[in-house]
Amino acid sequence: MTHHPDVQVHKIHAAVLRKKGGPLKIESLELEGPRDDEVLVCIVASGICHTDIDLCDNWDSADTPVVLGHEGAGVVEQIGKLVKGVTRDDHVVLSYQSCGRCRQCRSGHPTVCERFWEANFGFERLDGSNAMHRSGVRGHFFGQSSFASHALATKRNLVKVPKDLLLEMLAPLGCSMQTGAGTVMSSLEVSKGASIAIFGTGAVGLAAVMAARIVGANPIIGVDLKPKRLKLAFELGATHVIDNHHDDVASRIAPAIFTYPSSR
Repeated sequence: MTHHPDVQVHKIHAAVLRKKGGPLKIESLELEGPRDDEVLVCIVASGICHTDIDLCDNWDSADTPVVLGHEGAGVVEQIGKLVKGVTRDDHVVLSYQSCGRCRQCRSGHPTVCERFWEANFGFERLDGSNAMHRSGVRGHFFGQSSFASHALATKRNLVKVPKDLLLEMLAPLGCSMQTGAGTVMSSLEVSKGASIAIFGTGAVGLAAVMAARIVGANPIIGVDLKPKRLKLAFELGATHVIDNHHDDVASRIAPAIFTYPSSR
């Protein structure tokens, strides 16, 4: 573990988890400035992923308090001297972290980084240090901890985005959008004309719906308990929607699959 005693320190605010189930409380913390390979991002918006909720519900209260958040979007404030391709005031979306050095990372597959778990769930840098140690809180969740006014990231887990796009809308791209779309396009490799049912039409599910539409799947069946989500799913590409609060899903899916092409 390596700490730099003379590093610049920033006063920030963050939502801190101190006990299992929360609640998260906004606290004033001290965050180290960026190291040579890091950038400091002023967070404008952060999505809330189910992974954040699960960790909140299952966090061991005996562990050090933590800052969650891994769908951050914001504006670059400060840049480490080794970071290329990013400048102050750039708008960026933050995503998962990777080591950048292992065989998988070097071959262009950071999603299967050999140190993926440490980099994203270790609540510390890969060298064991923690930029929030002065406050007795652990950060670096998914290489960002974006439930805060400011977060540290690296070039590996940020993407520049056009300044005319709303960061509030782009934040979910960091996890839920690529998760839902990636499942359909890459993991399942859904083909044109294939049928697909998507259970849950939140951010991940809606991304899956849109990806299914792009690849030409038919039918695309959205299943959810909330009518507003189902309405949006239909608008974004679902050919059929099922409210499983009132309807029997199995009996509704079979006719949808065998009615082809859909009436949409």
